[in-house]
Amino acid sequence: MTAEATTTDSGVEIVYSDEDIAKRLEELALEVKAAGLKNLLIVAVLKGSFVFAADLIRALHRVGLAPEVDFLTLSSYKKSRTSSGRVEILRDLDLSVEGRNVLIVDDVLDSGRTLAFAKDLLSARGASIIRTCVLLEKQIPRAVDVQADFAAFECPDEFVVGYGMDVAHRYRELPFVGRITKH
Repeated sequence: MTAEATTTDSGVEIVYSDEDIAKRLEELALEVKAAGLKNLLIVAVLKGSFVFAADLIRALHRVGLAPEVDFLTLSSYKKSRTSSGRVEILRDLDLSVEGRNVLIVDDVLDSGRTLAFAKDLLSARGASIIRTCVLLEKQIPRAVDVQADFAAFECPDEFVVGYGMDVAHRYRELPFVGRITKH
């Protein structure tokens, strides 16, 4: 977490600045490259990961990787700040994962339900190797046993927004990750 908390005009206190995120993405791209995943397919879990996934894909390009990209829209939150406990596919993949090395990119690992669901789904469809990469890994007990292979940051156990993440479709545009301070 950044040393000094800054609250913006949007009523959101910065937890991870855009500079922190940019620096960590370059490191993360090197970690993914070191994993040696050939014929790589990035599966971005929408909607929350779209900014992170886009920036990560560009960082991967800068370190010499050229993955294919597809999108999977899953939801367990709807308009709430708490998970419903049930993961639904709202939009499925266009590309086949059979025989592919897949990197699932998601915004937050908290309960683990969404990431476990995505891993199980892609495994059942024949992916060779499945790795996971999250922007934020909350240090909380998981509802299911799943770990991120790559994580940009550890996150406090609180609801965060920005950098593609929202609450009721608001705050996705913020270039940083923050916590809401104004209600």
